[in-house]
Amino acid sequence: MWQDKWSTYRDLIQEQVTPALGCTEPVSTALACAKAVQLLDQTVERMEVMVSGNLLKNGMGVGIPGTGETGLLIAAALGAVCGDPDKGLEVLDNANPANVAIARQMVDDGRIQLSQVDSPSILYVKVIAYAGKDTATVVIQDYHTNIAFQSLNGKVIASTADTDKPVEEKEKPDLSISAIYEFATQADVEKLTFILKASELNCALSDLGLEQDYGLKIGKVLRDSTVDGLSTRDLMSQAMIRSAAASDARMGGAMLPAMSNSGSGNQGIAATMPVVAVANCIGAQESQLVRALIMSHLIAIHIKSHMHVLSAFCAATTAAVGASAAITWLMGGGEKEVESAIFNIFGDVTGVLCDGAGSGCSLKVSTSAQAAVKSAIMAMNGVRITSHEGIIEDSVESTIDNIGHIANDGLANADKLIIKIMST
Repeated sequence: MWQDKWSTYRDLIQEQVTPALGCTEPVSTALACAKAVQLLDQTVERMEVMVSGNLLKNGMGVGIPGTGETGLLIAAALGAVCGDPDKGLEVLDNANPANVAIARQMVDDGRIQLSQVDSPSILYVKVIAYAGKDTATVVIQDYHTNIAFQSLNGKVIASTADTDKPVEEKEKPDLSISAIYEFATQADVEKLTFILKASELNCALSDLGLEQDYGLKIGKVLRDSTVDGLSTRDLMSQAMIRSAAASDARMGGAMLPAMSNSGSGNQGIAATMPVVAVANCIGAQESQLVRALIMSHLIAIHIKSHMHVLSAFCAATTAAVGASAAITWLMGGGEKEVESAIFNIFGDVTGVLCDGAGSGCSLKVSTSAQAAVKSAIMAMNGVRITSHEGIIEDSVESTIDNIGHIANDGLANADKLIIKIMST
């Protein structure tokens, strides 16, 4: 069975669920630098990199793939040295030790100048690259791969937006939890199998995080605690272990891509790994995993569409809402139980703050995975948080609206304060 509108749903998932090598804010910076060097078509001598506060926040402490280092300076330099702008969020795929050494020397020589600028766009990076008498300028704004402005020696080559204003949001399909549930459970499964790539990529990251020491090693520590008898090897712990390990590797600079969701690798992990862990534990068929991942990722996209691309709201928690819904369905729940799980997880982890990207994100990813399973179990036992408590409404869509208002309006000052704390 296939409805015409479902093609737009599938297209949206394929647009928003894409491979990304490394944390997407430094990668976006590297992409802008790589594009500027491509315009110059010669070895760059120095670069000025100007970023918004939110991009700076998410680029300060996160590992850059293949470097063993953190921060925007090395990301920018590596983008200039070996970045391939045609690869989008996998711009640093060509990084190797020789390139890293050249990029590190650029940073040590002070040839990369980084500054924070005020911008109407929450996600914003402007790069001016210099080579002899030539200069190239590139601006990325609002979306991680949205190259909104390009110029060479003052001549505008391409401009899709006024760099002083945010770009208009792309029109998206009219989504709802009910429509997503129908699509995920009834659409021809053979047209949806592309989503298995999310499982493949994020499982590879998780395996690497369990094999090697990345970041805070949260996945490994949680796994070892089940061996030591400090915790049990149950459904909830497996979801936490697999999710945290993937985030450990990604935030620790592993040279493997994550399958991202809505421009974030951790959101992609949170929407994928708890679902995969549960599917493995209960012996779900591949077709069931396909439908569950479609449900999880599209719900995550739907919720994230109510929020700014970057904010003080940890979006791994909202991505895990999709995972909780999918887990509930895998357990045999129907639409009513799926909605109950969504209410439950919103009542649990809403308000987790984003204080920048880094190794600590794995803790929040593991917490979100735990909440996803817990909320599903509650829903399957007929338990749901009601509209008499907190921000929860009788309608799941109204509740999602509330989450958007909290993220965009309620936490705006908190976001500024977090950036100020981190920058001083």
